[in-house]
Amino acid sequence: MGNRTEVTEFLLLGLTDDPHLQLPLFITFLLIYTITVAGNLGMILLILLDSRLHSPMYFFLGNLSLVDFLYSSSVIPTIWASFIFMEEVISYNACAAQMFFVTGFATVENYLLASMAYDRYAAVCKPLRYTSTVTAGVCAGLAVGCYTCGFLSASIYTGNTFSLSFCGSNVVHHFFCDIPAVMALSCSNRHANDLVLLFVAAFNIFSALVVILTSYGLIFTSILKMRSGGGHRKALSTCTSHFTAVSIFYGTVIFMYLQPSSSHSMDTDKIASVFYTMVIPMLNPMVYSLRNKDVKSAFTKIVLEAK
Repeated sequence: MGNRTEVTEFLLLGLTDDPHLQLPLFITFLLIYTITVAGNLGMILLILLDSRLHSPMYFFLGNLSLVDFLYSSSVIPTIWASFIFMEEVISYNACAAQMFFVTGFATVENYLLASMAYDRYAAVCKPLRYTSTVTAGVCAGLAVGCYTCGFLSASIYTGNTFSLSFCGSNVVHHFFCDIPAVMALSCSNRHANDLVLLFVAAFNIFSALVVILTSYGLIFTSILKMRSGGGHRKALSTCTSHFTAVSIFYGTVIFMYLQPSSSHSMDTDKIASVFYTMVIPMLNPMVYSLRNKDVKSAFTKIVLEAK
């Protein structure tokens, strides 16, 4: 690693240095993570056990639940350690690994949401050809593409960040190795690295958003052409959960990453990071289950069978 190994470890300051907040926040995040694990793994279990959920929509939802579980799990250990020990020392390589997995799972989720939008477009706009359009092979191909793009992007993000020299402070003003917080410690000129980060993040976000917005534009056009009020409601009900998840996810990600690192406020970043690394993975299973009759029915069936 040449001349950039002068810093061999980083010190994560955590979410707050107020000792009175440590225990309440620890309990809060323990509760959030418990709900996240139960919700996402429960959703995966339901999809696996109920044959009525063996469809493209739930295939993508199962992958989204898996990614949300792993995404949250890649951050939670360090935030718990910061609450227990007030600060957390993480090695150079462990910091790079954490950044790789966090950015990788976030980007996979980005493309999964786009794939789910395409699935909803096919279901609403081409219902008679849906089974021949969104086949098992198409679903598998889209899923592989999501993971490939996600971890290829993560390699670029992580390599771009850790190609910088870290020869000064090793204190990360964050509760995990987030890109802006780590890049702020560099003693190199990072203008080119900022541009790479901005370009790759913008490409990932906008390429997925183009698919999502195009799909929803066609969906709403199709809905407006429907004469039946029942048809309107049915079509909208299949899209409401996904549209809610998309709005929450992209609102936070655009706020976080589509701005130069020099303009970041670390305290604001921490709040946004709590939201997208822990709150969103907890909310997604709720968003997709509370108004979903198929999921409720599958859950009721499994509970009754267990009795």
